[in-house]
Amino acid sequence: MLKKKRYLYLDETEHSILIKSLVQMKNKLIQQGRFTDCVDDLIMKVIAAPIK
Repeated sequence: MLKKKRYLYLDETEHSILIKSLVQMKNKLIQQGRFTDCVDDLIMKVIAAPIK
């Protein structure tokens, strides 16, 4: 099955808020003793995303 790609266009402020929110989610997962692998991957994808 093909995965459908989705594109998200953010300005600088939205990009910053998204990263901060993901880091907060990661911290909550760490406090709960849960795995953070998928959140880590998503943070890396958001940081590495091209800026237009």
